[in-house]
Amino acid sequence: MQGLVNRRRTRPVKVGDVTVGGDAPISVQSMTNTRTSDVRATVAQIKELEALGCEIIRVAVPDDEAAAALPEIIRSIDIPLIADIHFDWRLALKALDSGVDGLRLNPGNIGSERRLREVVRCASGRGVPIRIGVNAGSLEKDILNRYGHPTPEAMVESAMRHVRILEDMGFLDMKISLKASGVWPTIRAYRLLAEKVDYPFHVGITEAGTLFAGTVKSSVGIGVLLSEGIGDTIRVSLTGDPTEEVRVGWEILKALGLRKRGVNVISCPTCGRIKIDCIRLAGELEERLSSLQEPITVAVMGCVVNGPGEAVEADVGIAGGDGVALVYSGGEVVRKVAERDVVDALVEEVERVVRRRTEDRAAKGAAGA
Repeated sequence: MQGLVNRRRTRPVKVGDVTVGGDAPISVQSMTNTRTSDVRATVAQIKELEALGCEIIRVAVPDDEAAAALPEIIRSIDIPLIADIHFDWRLALKALDSGVDGLRLNPGNIGSERRLREVVRCASGRGVPIRIGVNAGSLEKDILNRYGHPTPEAMVESAMRHVRILEDMGFLDMKISLKASGVWPTIRAYRLLAEKVDYPFHVGITEAGTLFAGTVKSSVGIGVLLSEGIGDTIRVSLTGDPTEEVRVGWEILKALGLRKRGVNVISCPTCGRIKIDCIRLAGELEERLSSLQEPITVAVMGCVVNGPGEAVEADVGIAGGDGVALVYSGGEVVRKVAERDVVDALVEEVERVVRRRTEDRAAKGAAGA
């Protein structure tokens, strides 16, 4: 599946121990919504996100209290941390002193070129990459005046202005994002910039909206760009629990065949033929297996039309009806259970399959040692 997408060739950038760009897998990011100065709450949320597959985390650094909390947060987590800086360039310096793995700077509000250069010098000395994060809603005034409104061309000009500053200083460890709240302006901006630079892109639709609408908008925008090979790391920006951002991000990558992680649930769209509660069963199963990392396909099917065929093709599955279900594993029927026991039976079978795979990998490793 991954061979169907011809990824744009980009220079790799290291964010902590995660490589962004080059031949590295497309990584999934999110951003905390806790007060960064509240170390306990911020660390707890990061660990929850990490368990769901978040690979890079960003925190807001709006003040000195947030900057002061960064060292303890960094010591308490296992994924790279990026400091999100707006308005006050001095906070960027403090974040770098704290040991962050990356900076996100907004060209539209970071201040004068002199201040930017000081931040870049410090980042260069510490080997910390910088994301030039252009947002349609906060472009520089002179650029906005020239174009009249935040067009894709205006966003690209903003990005290129700062790319040149960093390049003039010999600083090449940068990522770039060009985010608008609309799908097509975002897509057009990334396409235009992809023709000009080979730096890795952080892709997303900013201010995408609530869980339902934002998921649709992000899936379309990010999906189109990734299908064209544009994008090296993604964030799904939703108004809600950031755990949903991570879940949606992974589902986008899995749908395009770009990454494999955790459970892939195939379930009936529901119709009048169904005689088992697929809606409840699929939802409960997805929740029970949400922290699973091993890629596995599970089918929850409720009628005789497609049910047996999908269950046979899945790693684990059920074909249900009339309050009972046949449980399939590896294409074979392994048991028959009542509807009330379906989720438990599927989880047990998934755990058995994952355990067997783990044991097989360990045996192959030992044989090859």
